[in-house]
Amino acid sequence: MFCFGNACRKLHVALGLFLVTSSTLTPASATPSLVLNLDTQKVLYAEDAGDPWYPASTTKLMTALVTFEALANREVDLETSVVMSPWAMRQDSLKSGLKVGSVMTLQDALYAVLVGSANDVAVALAESVAGSEDAFAQRMNATAQRLGMTASHFVNANGLFEPAQQTSARDLAILASEVYLRFPQYRDVFATSKVLIDGAEIKSYNELLTRLPGTVGMKTGFVCSSGRNIVALTDHGGQRFMAVVLGATTGRERSERAAKLLTEAMTGELTPNGLQLNEIANDLQRQPENMRKRVCSSQSAAYEAQQNKRYPMGIGRNKSYLKAAVKHKSHSIRTWKAAVGFSGPLPYPKPK
Repeated sequence: MFCFGNACRKLHVALGLFLVTSSTLTPASATPSLVLNLDTQKVLYAEDAGDPWYPASTTKLMTALVTFEALANREVDLETSVVMSPWAMRQDSLKSGLKVGSVMTLQDALYAVLVGSANDVAVALAESVAGSEDAFAQRMNATAQRLGMTASHFVNANGLFEPAQQTSARDLAILASEVYLRFPQYRDVFATSKVLIDGAEIKSYNELLTRLPGTVGMKTGFVCSSGRNIVALTDHGGQRFMAVVLGATTGRERSERAAKLLTEAMTGELTPNGLQLNEIANDLQRQPENMRKRVCSSQSAAYEAQQNKRYPMGIGRNKSYLKAAVKHKSHSIRTWKAAVGFSGPLPYPKPK
């Protein structure tokens, strides 16, 4: 084949783009997802639900569970002071505006962690409950083992990337079920979509709370290695359903996929597939896929375009499963300063 001038140059560019794309991009693919009837624990849909995955901030569901159990054992109470230690303030992706020595109640810390996904507050909460984040992680792993979360291991309280911190859609569904069914007194935290920390607004990334009627919780998560994760719960006429979606490329994809699955569960389009949740097998021979190249690199735009074709909901004229946003349910947090000479995570009394 012969070509000349601009036509030849265009052909070479096109061939080069094709070769780069075909050699660097993997085919568009589904990532783990699961739909569950919360009350019967019957599985309505499962795709790679036992594959290992990086949990990102869905880790904070385990942070919540360990804290709820400490509250139940009266090791702490809702008025216990949670102090921002130097270690807590060295975490990445901080949005809370807090400083070393800032203090809030444990109740407010739960809202900051579960609504605002505050990484610094998650570590400070762990230190207040267990004395150190390492000791808290030991409790997290003991709890995971007790619940039969065989694909899960925890290193930190906030979900920032650690190669050893892993879970699966199955395990997250077990965890979220335990949190929601065993501790109904804290459900209001999960239903809240915005916190104000000393007036600074932090909105939840779980937009289903304001855009999918019936949504009552629970938690999203994102680090480059995991993609965008979500565990979401709905209560539809007394029937409660859970969806877990891991590894979504964009916030739109994550929300639309979860909303579609939950809508189909609520309308009866999804029916039990014959499995109970604990009958799903975790694949313990695999390592999690690292999504960094797909969502946080020069390949991201092309991969996102591929995934948009697989999950077009809400793009252009394609049907969206999300409704117009309703008003946020918010919670206000007031902090104060630790006593003079503070150098560690020991609690200080709240001023009268």
